[in-house]
Amino acid sequence: MKDSTEGIDAIVIGLGPAGAAASAILAEHGRRVVAIERDVESSYRVGESLIPFCWHPLNRLGVVDDVRGSGFVVEKNSVQFAGLEGSVSKPFYFFEHTDHPCARTWQVVRKDFDRMLRANAARKGAELRFGHTVRALIEVDGAVCGVEVQDEHGEVSELRAPVTIDASGRATFAQTKLGWRVPDAKLRKVAIWTYYEGAKRDTGVDEGTTTIAYLPEKGWFWYIPLPNDRVGVGVVAEKDYLFGSTRSPEEIFQREAQLQPWIKDRLSTGHVIEEYRVTSEFSYRSRHCAKDGLVLAGDAFSFLDPVFSSGVYFALESGVRVADAVHAALAAGDTSAARFEAYGARFREQMEPMRKLVHAFYDDDFNFGKFLKRHPDLRADLTDCLIGDLDKDFDPFFRAVSEFAEMPEPLPHGGPLMRSAEHP
Repeated sequence: MKDSTEGIDAIVIGLGPAGAAASAILAEHGRRVVAIERDVESSYRVGESLIPFCWHPLNRLGVVDDVRGSGFVVEKNSVQFAGLEGSVSKPFYFFEHTDHPCARTWQVVRKDFDRMLRANAARKGAELRFGHTVRALIEVDGAVCGVEVQDEHGEVSELRAPVTIDASGRATFAQTKLGWRVPDAKLRKVAIWTYYEGAKRDTGVDEGTTTIAYLPEKGWFWYIPLPNDRVGVGVVAEKDYLFGSTRSPEEIFQREAQLQPWIKDRLSTGHVIEEYRVTSEFSYRSRHCAKDGLVLAGDAFSFLDPVFSSGVYFALESGVRVADAVHAALAAGDTSAARFEAYGARFREQMEPMRKLVHAFYDDDFNFGKFLKRHPDLRADLTDCLIGDLDKDFDPFFRAVSEFAEMPEPLPHGGPLMRSAEHP
C-alpha cells in the first residue's frame, strides 16, 4: 500500500452537488482539497427540479450565469398540483411571491449540471480524482485522519488530512461504515420512474412547471419538463401498495398512470425512451453529523422524501456551509466533532419545516386546497416553505397545518458525536 500524505487540508468523498460545492468553497478559501469520485464521468442521478432558493448557494459558487446560459435547463417558474379527478390547482408562481432573481429557477439535466459544478471546483483549484473508490476511513485514537483509496488500476493508497467531508450522497459511506443510518419511519416510500418523449407540455411561462399529481392511497406522480422534448415522470407510494400484485416496474408504473387522469392525458401522446428505475427508503438521517476529523454533508447526512424537490437545495446549501465550517476549524487548529455542532444544528433546523410539510402531504386529511381555504392568510408561509426560504419562524403556520394533519416530533438525532458521549 502506498502512503500518500501530501499536506492536504481536507478530503471530500463524492462529487455530487454537496461535494462539488464543498470542494469549490474550500479551494476558494485557499485550502488544499482533494475530492474523490468513484465514477470517471458524471453518472445518472435523480433530482432534476431545483427549488428557488438553490439560487443562493449557486450564487455563492459563482455559477448562476453558467446555469442560466446553459443548454441543459428549462426555466421553472412554478409548481402546481393535480387532483385525483385530474383538475389542476392554480400554479404557485414564484415571481408572484418575490421579485428576487431566485424567483426563476430551473429544471436541469443532472449529468450536465453536476459536470458544471465539478468544473467550477476544478477551476477554483480543487484537485479532483475520478475513478477512485474510498474503501475505508483511517482512524487514530477514535479520530478520522484520512481515507484508504483504490484507484482505477486497483492500486491502494492512503490519503491523510485533518478533516474528511463525506459527501457520498445516498451511498452514505460513513453512515454505513459507522452504523449511523436511522430511517424516518413514517416516510419509507418507493419510487418508480422513467422518461418520455412527445408527452404533452405547456408553453411560455408554464413550460417548466413541476406538477405533483395525487394518487389514491396517498401516492403521487412527479412530472418534470426537461430540455429536448423530454419529460421525467415518476410515481411514489408505499411499497406494499405498489408491489402488491406484480413485481414489474413497467406494469406498476403504467397501472398507476391509468389511475391519474392528468398523468394519463399528458402521457397519451408520448413514448418511453429509457428504462424504468426503482429506489426505496427515501427518508433517513445520520445519527451524528460529525465525529473528530469527519463531517457529513448533503444526502450523506440526511435525505428527505423528494415530493417538494428539496434534495439538491439541501445538498448545495450544506456543501457551502460545511466548507465554511471546515475552513474555520482548520484556522482554529481544531477539527474535533464539537466544531461542527452549529453546522449540524442549522442543517436540521432548515430541514424540519420541509419535513413537517412532507408529513402533512402524506396525511389523508390534508390537502393544500382545504388548508388555504381555511387559512388564506398563510399562503405566503406555505410558499416560503415550498421555495426553500426556511430561516424563519414557521410555528404559527404548522399550528394551523396541525388542524388537518398530525405533525411529527423533531428527530432528536443528528448532532456531532462528542468524545465524551457514549455510543447509543
